[in-house]
Amino acid sequence: MKHYLLFYDVGSDYVAQRALHRDAHLEKAWASHRRGELVLGGALVGPVDGAVLLFAADSSSVAEEFAKSDPYVVNGCITQWRVREWKTVAGETAATPVHPTSAAG
Repeated sequence: MKHYLLFYDVGSDYVAQRALHRDAHLEKAWASHRRGELVLGGALVGPVDGAVLLFAADSSSVAEEFAKSDPYVVNGCITQWRVREWKTVAGETAATPVHPTSAAG
């Protein structure tokens, strides 16, 4: 299992536009979470100029397919999106854990 970040760039009227499609977007997001795909997702704040969603999957296609049919994307709330693999190395759920080579002593 790998981690993938889905980055959303939003338009200037995103906050107003997302209100029209928020329930449908959240239904899709929570369904993806229940399937074990979406780990976390949310808007960036201060300013609200994007969003980031973290997926756990075997390939980037899970995040890509999510974006292609996301009501925010389909209805133009999102101006651009991109998926990047994120090599997680520290933390309980890291995909590729790397521990320090020195022993505490």
